[in-house]
Amino acid sequence: MTTEPPVLCEIDARGVATVRLNRPHRNNAYNGEMLQGLLDGVAALAADSSVRVIVLRGNGPHFQAGADLSWLREISRGDAAVNLEASRLTGQAVRAFNELTKPTIALVHGSTVGGGTGVLAACDVVIAQEDANFAISEARWGLAATVIFPQLNEAIGLRNVRRYALSCERFGAAKAMAMGLVHEVCAPGALDAAAAPVIEGLLQSAPEAIAVSKHCAMSCAGALIDDAQFAELVALHSAKRQSAEAAEGLASFAQKRAPSWSVRS
Repeated sequence: MTTEPPVLCEIDARGVATVRLNRPHRNNAYNGEMLQGLLDGVAALAADSSVRVIVLRGNGPHFQAGADLSWLREISRGDAAVNLEASRLTGQAVRAFNELTKPTIALVHGSTVGGGTGVLAACDVVIAQEDANFAISEARWGLAATVIFPQLNEAIGLRNVRRYALSCERFGAAKAMAMGLVHEVCAPGALDAAAAPVIEGLLQSAPEAIAVSKHCAMSCAGALIDDAQFAELVALHSAKRQSAEAAEGLASFAQKRAPSWSVRS
């Protein structure tokens, strides 16, 4: 039996590349294999001169369910180097999308959780179905979403990050658009139709002008993090996963119970 890769890439005749997250049996929750596949795929598309636009979407009922918590439990039992590498991969995947010179569009359906929201914040254009929902859920399990905070702060603003990354509340597509995470909301099943004029506009723009404009706009806004800050965020992300609090949070998920700190009124 042949197992499909966790990330699929295809390029059409116009130079529009589609990257599909492909772990539908896990709601596209990411593990090390998916992160590496995403990094490799993005690098290949960035180097391919025929590629003009990159579209990101998820196979199955959901766009992306954040980290695979079973994978995180396994990683957390490893040594510091193993944990640091897992956090570095996570951060690199989001940073790669953020710094791509080619325009990116995310087409979102179902749920997007945790690291998935960071990827959306790193994309140039986000279109979501009106029934989509979102959450920054790491703190619920004793983790911290440090490696996606730069992109989330830029997309939805610090005030919204301070609410939703702490409370881990779910919010819908209308709220996501009001906050700036999503640019446009469409009816279920209408993602391709909604994306068509955006893609057409991007294909009419000069590729080098897009690259210069994107980099300059982000640089002027202070939206590009340096290597030292990235390393600090990775270290914090890794250390929190190895904490006693995270061990309790991940165990509670596996055991389908509330973690010890959970208080219900």
